[in-house]
Amino acid sequence: MEIYFEKENKTKKIVLKTPITLKELLKKLDVNLDSIILVKNDEICLEDEIVTNKDKIKLLSVVSGG
Repeated sequence: MEIYFEKENKTKKIVLKTPITLKELLKKLDVNLDSIILVKNDEICLEDEIVTNKDKIKLLSVVSGG
């Protein structure tokens, strides 16, 4: 699986033993769900989406201002 971190402009490769939810994966990676938009295989998705080693994940930063 490839995970792209937009904020850091880095891509990491991770091998999963079994399919898991994005929420579980991001918890293991210590990523705050409140500050990102999840994209799986070029489609926006929710944190309960199941991911496997074949997936490409992007973690896009949420920017707000006033």
